[in-house]
Amino acid sequence: MTALASERAPPGDLAAQMTALGQAARAAALELATTPTAAKDRALAAAAAAIRAAAPAILQANTADLADARAAGLSGAMIDRLLLDAGRIEAMARGLEEVAALPDPVGTTLAEWTRPNGLVISRVRVPLGVIAIIFESRPNVTADAAALCLKAGNAAVLRPGSESFRSSRAILAALQAGLAVAGLPAAAIQMVPTADRSAVGILLGMSGLIDVVVPRGGRGLIERVIAESRVPVIRHLDGNCHVYVDGAADPAMALRIVHNAKLRRTGICGAAESLLVDRRATATHLAPIVRDLLDSGCEVRGDAAVQAVDPRVRAASEADWSTEYLDAVISAAVVDGVEGAITHVNRYGSHHTDAIVTEDAAAAARFLAAVDSAVVLHNASTQFTDGAEFGMGAEIGISTDKLHARGPVGTEQLTSYKYVVRGSGQLRP
Repeated sequence: MTALASERAPPGDLAAQMTALGQAARAAALELATTPTAAKDRALAAAAAAIRAAAPAILQANTADLADARAAGLSGAMIDRLLLDAGRIEAMARGLEEVAALPDPVGTTLAEWTRPNGLVISRVRVPLGVIAIIFESRPNVTADAAALCLKAGNAAVLRPGSESFRSSRAILAALQAGLAVAGLPAAAIQMVPTADRSAVGILLGMSGLIDVVVPRGGRGLIERVIAESRVPVIRHLDGNCHVYVDGAADPAMALRIVHNAKLRRTGICGAAESLLVDRRATATHLAPIVRDLLDSGCEVRGDAAVQAVDPRVRAASEADWSTEYLDAVISAAVVDGVEGAITHVNRYGSHHTDAIVTEDAAAAARFLAAVDSAVVLHNASTQFTDGAEFGMGAEIGISTDKLHARGPVGTEQLTSYKYVVRGSGQLRP
């Protein structure tokens, strides 16, 4: 029996469960808003220890999830996203410790000024409140999201996909053990009690109890959340990421960057899905890069100019330019210099992460300024778009929004602010 089938609840019971969960999260959020940094850090350190101790149970749960995923015919890339091993469990534990070591954003004074009447006004960081995270496949998001929410003084309501339900529940047990050690409420980190899809609909309507929803997954999930949510959403759209190889790029560097950006891990949102090459570089750069990708087992779908360099290249369709493959497939096109690359990226990209490889400082500056994406890079792999790589400890996702948070969503992005005004008896005339 799958986790999805074994975790259903009657509709009426589920609505009541979800309301109770939200009310408990709201109460926990009020407590967390004034919880000292030391208590939050103690909970995170204890949770890291609990995850290490629970590694056998987590792996057992993950084995059951993997068996169901393979039986359901999930792709190799999706299996990789779901897979846990000793190394990934240790990385989760270290991630909790790294978040604990980060500065606490809560209570930070962002600005302060004094008015002519003597009022002292401060803008101070505060938690968002209750954050619901809806995610697919990757069970490590359970730990990452919970840790970031806790550090920023928020209560977390986690809704993993059915494919990772058992794994996430095993990780949740360790996280709540950490909360207990620090004397913090168990409701500070909760998980939706069922893998039933109807729970998502209920969650998206809980506007009085949930402050923000963060969806992390495929386009279908994101579009559903955006369409149905009555709660503000920090969007994480698909990662149709580009690498543009300029005519002034170092050929060896360009080959290494494209290989890493596409093939290091094909199933993550920062993986390159599109290759663009300057028309001036077709004779020097294009063929070696395409050959390397093909020889490494990556399917290349290209325009006529790319097909001309290797008979193994398949013809790209119009849809390929906008596709996030999350697999060993890449679209490739020849463009007319940096302006052609900018036009292509802004038309077909998902505003996630895009890179230029060049030794021409002016071309790099133009690309970095004109490409409308959350993250733009010069001479580096797109796979660096990651909260840990940005020094943020971890991230809940990569926001492609322009309001509130953009790019990796870490502790600071999970806060808002309020104004604190101190006076000495002033009255408004």
